[in-house]
Amino acid sequence: MKEKRHLLREAFTHTVPVMTGYLFLGFAFGVFLQSKGYGLPWALLMSVFIYAGSMQFVTVDLLAGAASLVSAAIMTFMVNARHLFYGIAMLSEFREMGRKKPYLIFSLTDETFSLFCGLKEPPGPDRKRLLFYIAILDQMYWVLGSVAGSVFGSIWHIPSKGIDFVMTALFTVIFLERWKTEEDHTASILGIIISLVCLLVFGSSGFVIPAMLSIAAVFLLLRGRLEKKEGAQ
Repeated sequence: MKEKRHLLREAFTHTVPVMTGYLFLGFAFGVFLQSKGYGLPWALLMSVFIYAGSMQFVTVDLLAGAASLVSAAIMTFMVNARHLFYGIAMLSEFREMGRKKPYLIFSLTDETFSLFCGLKEPPGPDRKRLLFYIAILDQMYWVLGSVAGSVFGSIWHIPSKGIDFVMTALFTVIFLERWKTEEDHTASILGIIISLVCLLVFGSSGFVIPAMLSIAAVFLLLRGRLEKKEGAQ
């Protein structure tokens, strides 16, 4: 077994790309939150207890617009429905995580999920600790970035126009990076086709939920085939 300090250093090495992104995106969130009249305590608490990058940006508008609980619930589902797929993919990985399991489920962001999928560490105690360290480091970066953005936003006036677009850009980059690293593109192509079909059927304002539900259903049905295909490569 590797020492905890060695695993922490290894986890940090893996998370450096996420750190650069999260510090910037968290900073943008803190500035955006401050521009809507919500100060440092909001930035800290939301990043610690919500910790859902894109949903935190959406939450700012929900707070500012005094949205109802029903509207907030529907919007949260629409924005975070992609985590259904992350959960399905990590079922076997998290099954033996013990007390760390609840936090790993909570902290499974897009970028953390990507790092988990790319780990070469074989199954065992070292891999479990490495997963935990990666997850907690990633959240620390986000918290630090959002707190810094809130502080700077309260001291200097920083234009917030267009800041909320960073999440759209982030999702595009995540998809392209995932496409470049995966050997088989079947799942990605299926996701694109289903999304386009739902866009044509339901229109741009109402296709997200049908697309997410359809993708989840198809992936659940084809999970065995996709896993066999991936294992054969």
